[in-house]
Amino acid sequence: MSEAGEDDDETTAGLFKEPDDYYPPEKEPTVVEHRMLSGQNLKLRLVGHSPLWGHLLWNAGRTVADYLESNSTTLVRHKRVLELGAGAGLPSLVSVLEEASCVVVTDYLEADLIENLRVNIEQNCHEYHNIHAEGYLWGADVTPLTRYISNGGSSAGFDVLVLADLLFNHSEHGKLLATVQQTLRKSPDAQALVFFTPYRPWLLDKDLAFFDLARKGGFVVEKILEKVMEKVMFEEDPGDELLRTTVFGYSLHWSAESLK
Repeated sequence: MSEAGEDDDETTAGLFKEPDDYYPPEKEPTVVEHRMLSGQNLKLRLVGHSPLWGHLLWNAGRTVADYLESNSTTLVRHKRVLELGAGAGLPSLVSVLEEASCVVVTDYLEADLIENLRVNIEQNCHEYHNIHAEGYLWGADVTPLTRYISNGGSSAGFDVLVLADLLFNHSEHGKLLATVQQTLRKSPDAQALVFFTPYRPWLLDKDLAFFDLARKGGFVVEKILEKVMEKVMFEEDPGDELLRTTVFGYSLHWSAESLK
């Protein structure tokens, strides 16, 4: 190839190279605070952006964290806790600080999300060694989660599961329930705490369909909380504002039939 041809190729290639500022810069992580009922402040790093909404601290997460703290004597202390779809992992951090015996905090298998959970553990619970962050896909093999608590007995499993603002993902309800069934300890006092806000009120029936599925899957469903927050998370969203401001809390227990 001639020198002229080489120059032409370089010039042409340059036409298809985007300028350095062509793509918007990636959003930097942010830090939010949560004041526990005890008065202790937790600082939580949120990923800069996540298509899975892990860049926000959701109202249900804050509310279930307070619920766990308020009921720590019966729900948390010396208990084994698993959180699914954790985002920043606030309820898990509170559980550790309230003397849970073992906590496993999970989110989708995305490196940034899991690294962010580990950062929050280090920043808020660095002196504890009984909390573990894992990537997990709902419905998959639960061995990577239960290995932290397995004792070889028939009752192996977690005492408390935390599901905060996960029900909007309607297509994944079956997989989510399958994970609950495989990880919740077979005991009358074990429970899964399912807290959510209907951010899309017109789809509330589809959110609540998870509980119909849970009943068919061997659980007793009990509504345990309804809390109106100070303001909506997304002011520009349509739909009933009171619903979009309210956190609903439910508890799933194994039915007597399931425990036989």
